[in-house]
Amino acid sequence: MDPQEVIVEPAPPVLIAPSGSESLLERAFVDAIEGVGDTDEARTRILDAAYVQFSKMGILRSTMEDVARRAGVSRITVYRRFATKDALVEHVIRREFRRYFDQFLIDIEQADNAADRVVLGFVSSLRAIRGNPLIGGLIAAEPDLLLPSMINDGGQTLAAVRQFVAGQLRAEQRAGNMAKDLDPNLVAELMVRVSASFLTIPSQIIDLDDDEQLAAVARQFLVPMLRSAP
Repeated sequence: MDPQEVIVEPAPPVLIAPSGSESLLERAFVDAIEGVGDTDEARTRILDAAYVQFSKMGILRSTMEDVARRAGVSRITVYRRFATKDALVEHVIRREFRRYFDQFLIDIEQADNAADRVVLGFVSSLRAIRGNPLIGGLIAAEPDLLLPSMINDGGQTLAAVRQFVAGQLRAEQRAGNMAKDLDPNLVAELMVRVSASFLTIPSQIIDLDDDEQLAAVARQFLVPMLRSAP
């Protein structure tokens, strides 16, 4: 056997960003804002195959060889573009979160006013993440891989989403749709923490698959955050 082809499969991926480095969501957020795309056809093909493989079989049970086989390329080709399984997993998940940010912007464009944009944003966020075969599947089946990266990274993940939401709120504030004495960062922080809690801790009161119920919750508790206290 060619020594170059003797490749040791890496340990299960660790998605928590090292201290001081960007989280997956921070990098996905930057990608969405800057419109970063992937022009390497083989790389895109590998990411597509990895997404399907991880969604169907989970990350822990999938190997680089599985991804290569599904992509119709050699394992060497996969390793040339992604040095480790960790790197491949990170890029697949990062791409899904980037798609989430893109879809969020599309969804809120359907709303006629700030209140409706808050409601749509809340509902579409939970639906998009929980309904994503990979991200939602990881939260349900392999929480030890994804959830620590969301809650044990020094707040980096929440900060990335908060930054994104705060940007939308600042636009509402400039348009006169949000009280000028409110801090968009603080309002965004509270909104994001509410959403994150629903994603990470199952609710016995609210049906997360019921869009109408979620919309009612957002309208009753999140929309008032746009207004100053009496």
